[in-house]
Amino acid sequence: MASTSTPLTLPVLPLDDEVVLPGMVVPLDLSDSEVRAAVEAAQAAAKSEPGKPRVLLVPRIDGTYANTGVLGTVEQVGRLADGDPGALIRGRGRVRIGAGTTGPGAALWVEGTRLDESVPDPLPGQVAELVKEYKALATAWLRKRGAWQVVDRVQAIDDVSALADNSGYSPFLTTDQKVELLETADPVARLKLATQQLRDHLAEQDVAESIAKDVQEGVDKQQREFLLRRQLEAVRKELRELNGEQEGEESDDYRARVEAADLPEKVREAALKEVDKLERASDQSPEGSWIRTWLDTVLELPWNERTEDAYDIQGAKQVLDAEHAGLEDVKERITEYLAVRKRRADRGLGVVGGRRGGAVLALVGPPGVGKTSLGESVAHAMGRKFVRVALGGVRDEAEIRGHRRTYVGALPGRIVRAIKEAGSMNPVVLLDEIDKVGSDFRGDPAAALLEVLDPAQNHTFRDHYLEVELDLSDVVFLATANVLEAIPEALLDRMELVRLDGYTEDEKIVIARDHLLPRQLERAGLDGDEVTIDEGALRKLAGEYTREAGVRNLERSIARLLRKVAAQHELGERELPFTVGEGDLRGLIGRPHHVPESAQDPAERRTSVPGVATGLAVTGAGGDVLYVEASLADPETGAAGLTLTGQLGDVMKESAQIALSFLRSHGAELELPVGDLKDRGVHIHFPAGAVPKDGPSAGITMTTALASLLSGRLVRTDVAMTGEVSLTGRVLPIGGVKQKLLAAHRAGITTVVIPKRNEPDLDDVPAEVLDKLDVHTVTDVRQVLELALSPATNGAAPKVPAAA
Repeated sequence: MASTSTPLTLPVLPLDDEVVLPGMVVPLDLSDSEVRAAVEAAQAAAKSEPGKPRVLLVPRIDGTYANTGVLGTVEQVGRLADGDPGALIRGRGRVRIGAGTTGPGAALWVEGTRLDESVPDPLPGQVAELVKEYKALATAWLRKRGAWQVVDRVQAIDDVSALADNSGYSPFLTTDQKVELLETADPVARLKLATQQLRDHLAEQDVAESIAKDVQEGVDKQQREFLLRRQLEAVRKELRELNGEQEGEESDDYRARVEAADLPEKVREAALKEVDKLERASDQSPEGSWIRTWLDTVLELPWNERTEDAYDIQGAKQVLDAEHAGLEDVKERITEYLAVRKRRADRGLGVVGGRRGGAVLALVGPPGVGKTSLGESVAHAMGRKFVRVALGGVRDEAEIRGHRRTYVGALPGRIVRAIKEAGSMNPVVLLDEIDKVGSDFRGDPAAALLEVLDPAQNHTFRDHYLEVELDLSDVVFLATANVLEAIPEALLDRMELVRLDGYTEDEKIVIARDHLLPRQLERAGLDGDEVTIDEGALRKLAGEYTREAGVRNLERSIARLLRKVAAQHELGERELPFTVGEGDLRGLIGRPHHVPESAQDPAERRTSVPGVATGLAVTGAGGDVLYVEASLADPETGAAGLTLTGQLGDVMKESAQIALSFLRSHGAELELPVGDLKDRGVHIHFPAGAVPKDGPSAGITMTTALASLLSGRLVRTDVAMTGEVSLTGRVLPIGGVKQKLLAAHRAGITTVVIPKRNEPDLDDVPAEVLDKLDVHTVTDVRQVLELALSPATNGAAPKVPAAA
């Protein structure tokens, strides 16, 4: 601690809100009366004392004097830089202020005691480290300010007290901090205080510099981005002028675009809310790009665009007839729809309860019958836009209803995209392969289609991406499927079912002549006058080279035929023009693949042995003939019971059990040797074992095959049958009569046996097919056996063979 020395009597020079420490040299303005009075009093006292005039520099904070002052000597009196009178005063040491006293002049005189601020030499180790730390901190601060000359002066100070008082020059110290330094008499404590103040200031300065650097970098980035965007706008402007475009064509003013667009009221409100969000979002926010994408999608949708329906009913029917042969059911449905639309429009009933008069049709039929191409024809006939939506293999519900906008890369569903692609709110939308829609952990797309295809709901369809109502009530939806059973029941209930059961042979010839042949001639690089195919060749192609419900394989056969003729002509083997006749087919494309049973050699027919009957079935490819073979095992093997093969379903297995039970219980009545059925195993086989088969309609066919096996009577080659059998021998109705009769006609069958209760279904069968078939309707299996089995060669039944 510093010690005291002799008392002093000095005039007081008050410093308002200022502090001068020992060692500092300060200029003071003598214009201030108190300063002038103190200097004049000091000068007057100096006349009687040796040395320079002395004053006591005392800080006066808010009118209150400090307890400690600084002894100052007046070094020089003259004029300051601005020309005012002034005095240069140097601080010499600390003085403890005592009581007031009197003296010459107008100044205030006080008694004081000079404080001893000496420090032992040499300096203790801790004090030396403190001196070293202070000099390092002061040097760092001075270098940041560029005061290199002051650095050398600070480094040259060795006195602890002088080093601590040197911080009085620091501009960052507050008046209170300087007073605290002044009143700390101990030099070591004062140096610690000065070091701490300097350390705190450097820490604050580092934080401030870091913040300033971050702010400056952000400002620089914004300025750079602003400059680049202005440059980009200038480049775009130059490109627009170069391409002759108007300046506003690529404007990003979404508010103006929304207000100018013809949007429904609720859609406009939702769009303006998104515009408000976009205006508040920063350019760096990813939400801005999401909002722009959503607004672009909404603005591109044709909210109020509609095509006018062509109400020329006769003309629409002519278009359908010209582009598709057959398919009368769907043509009649479209014609009815147009007629009703015309009458509703005439009576001002276009919109009732917010709903328009759309239609939802399900076109179900085997492949190749023209379901997909029919959609384009319907749109053409109605004068509407056409768009196709492929649903085969779709397993994600979001494909139908869209993704939520929270996902990156979200898009609207296929229905909204179809409307956008069509550019109209009343297009014809073909939902292709609706029976191939699957479901997994991502949801069930078929369930999402329930709202789309429900005429009572789809006027307020809400896509997950758009989140605004979209009116689908004026859209004509055509859904295509091959297998009716694969469509969920709830979805099927919302659609009007139209069956396309396949073409007759005559319809295939018309399609081949009018549509397939001209298209394949163009693809083969041939003209119509260079190659012609006569009707006999087309009929043979349709009947013996292809056996299908549709015409795809027929078109492939025609294409193959034309390619062969073109190749032969290029090789110089055939001259053009050339007419392909029925006899030329084998030499050009090989032998026929499907020969009717009736056209084969009697020994090669499947029904040339007892125990084989011809049935009719419906598959995913349309109707088809189905052969049933039965045999009895040798009694010595001991393999009794019923064996079924051919990849059969449970219903078909039960039908075989019923057929066997009926014959066991009624065999004597039918004069059949049913005793063999007790000891010998019965085996029933359905050829084409790789194809799954199920259903009850083969019941009378299995009964006939077993009866033929037991009686030894052959089944007539030209007879095919279908129907369910009961334990009492009743023949029950089945489905798919039209498809089965078409298959029988294609296979060359001339006599068909069906249940009596299916007689009304014959109205759906084309007249040209019924004219060539002898259809018998039966109620009992005994009638079937009378029609199907050939007469016995003698009065007694022949011995039952072991196998057939």
